[in-house]
Amino acid sequence: MESSASDCTWSGGTATSNGRVFVNSPDCGVAWGHVRHRVTRAHEVMTSLSPCPHDPTPGSHLTISIFATALPSSSSSFLSLARSLPLAPTNSLARSPDRRNRGEAFAPPLYTLSSSVSPPKNHQRIMERLPLSSSFFCFLLLSVLCLADGGSIGVNYGRVANNLPSASKVVQLLKSQGIEKVKIYDADPAVLHAFAGSGIRLTVDLPNELLFAAARSLSYSLVWVQRNVAAYHPATQIEAIAVGNEVFVDPRNTTKFLVPAMKNIHTALVKYNLHNAIKISSPIALSALQASYPSSAGSFRPELIEPVFKPMLEFLRQTGSYLMVNAYPFFAYESNSDVISMDYALFRENPGVVDAGNGLRYFSLFDAQIDAVFAAMSALKYDDIKMVVTETGWPSKGDENEVGASKDNAAAYNGNLVRRILTGGGTPRRPQADLTVYLFALFNENKKPGPSSEQNYGLFYPNEDKVYDIPFTVEGLKNYHDSGKSTPASGGQRTVAAPVRGGGGVSKSSSGPNTWCVASGEAGKEKLQAALDFACGEGRADCRPIQPGSTCYDPNTVEAHASYAFNSYYQKMGRGFWTCDFGGAASIVSQPPKFGKCEFPTGY
Repeated sequence: MESSASDCTWSGGTATSNGRVFVNSPDCGVAWGHVRHRVTRAHEVMTSLSPCPHDPTPGSHLTISIFATALPSSSSSFLSLARSLPLAPTNSLARSPDRRNRGEAFAPPLYTLSSSVSPPKNHQRIMERLPLSSSFFCFLLLSVLCLADGGSIGVNYGRVANNLPSASKVVQLLKSQGIEKVKIYDADPAVLHAFAGSGIRLTVDLPNELLFAAARSLSYSLVWVQRNVAAYHPATQIEAIAVGNEVFVDPRNTTKFLVPAMKNIHTALVKYNLHNAIKISSPIALSALQASYPSSAGSFRPELIEPVFKPMLEFLRQTGSYLMVNAYPFFAYESNSDVISMDYALFRENPGVVDAGNGLRYFSLFDAQIDAVFAAMSALKYDDIKMVVTETGWPSKGDENEVGASKDNAAAYNGNLVRRILTGGGTPRRPQADLTVYLFALFNENKKPGPSSEQNYGLFYPNEDKVYDIPFTVEGLKNYHDSGKSTPASGGQRTVAAPVRGGGGVSKSSSGPNTWCVASGEAGKEKLQAALDFACGEGRADCRPIQPGSTCYDPNTVEAHASYAFNSYYQKMGRGFWTCDFGGAASIVSQPPKFGKCEFPTGY
């Protein structure tokens, strides 16, 4: 905090301009604060009071002016704050008549709160040490700064498991935790019925396998919207439709159907007069980026810009929607734990890293990844498009070679992320952009393919017990403290860095450059197919060459296709030996694999 006099101090909080708060008193004159960044530990700040330099007479009049930039989202938090502050009964709250800057040195304040000084009843011990009005003065100023509206937290409700509670029980669990936003991966009737009347806002999904039908046929889109959306809304508060999920890494090569499907679904919403209430977007993975380090150099893959990103972003602009992004700092940390600080990945105190392109300092890998996407949109002149982070999380358990996957790390990442989002403030590149973030995932899902981490992203066990204790609401943050425990990578960390190509990068803990990862024919077709689906889907391997008509489609066998996908994943993840396992379905070889005329790459 900066001020004309050292009126108050706090602990916690860092960088970028956000707004102004002025406090006036006839005895101590004018004190002012400039909010330099979101306060990451509001509950600690509230108890870190220091004496103010002046001691106005008890009963003197205070006027607090809240400027628009200090409350970017809405006035609701300030109105609630005004009613709860320890002021005398004569306090009054008035909205300034004009928010526009009419040439004055500063724009007029958005709100003015007037009151005479009254002691804060719940700060008796502080009052014993500080003058009455001084402690109140600091408490009031810090309260205004800390409690401005932040972003919002939701959760992904995945159901790739055979032991989960019923949808109706899930609704009760969500309500008990104060979770008001949920995203599902389909439009299952049982789930939609269960959420009716719950007050929980829902994002439903049109699965990738339906993109072709929705893109080809408007009549299909009309029927889908009628059966899966219009039939339930508004009793079930559907607020968005995710058209596909990470389509660019879908092995079915559905990219060209994405934007036409989005447009047809929107046309169907218009027919049912739901287009103002329900937004349409499509979650992208960070592998859609050509580069992500430094963040200011973020750019989309060139082959996707003209056919997909430009028309999709234009559609989002025209419909007032937002870009959905899935961001996983865990993947970047796992493959680069020798160069990425764990504190940087887990939102803990760290020196940060300066973006050489624009001079901004980053204190978390999450912010750096999000700003890389913002930079990519900016390069295409779409700075006005908002973003929702539709997936992010950290596994509480993994295979022995999955670096960083632990309960302590998952608790730290998700707990500190919730605090980071709910206490307000955007990213260094967009400091005013409060984010909506959906944690992945609600439950551990025992039928998910891939490494053990894929089955252990849950916040809850199937029996509804918490995997670890973190808050999901502002109220819950009052009693939350990061335990400081973590499971470090062997060898320690040195510098803070961010990966290239959306989370790939090259780890120094890797096998030799002339090694490949291939499928084991003894694993069986079913196991290979499940691992292949993971590699080409969530694993983000480049599976375009094994599509029909492409260079590595022949021989058309599961073993050949799985070998190509496994190797792509292995090379992109820096050839760490642990990235060529796939549940025992793969192994590392030192001779170039031979499947027809297909050439396997040795680096990306």
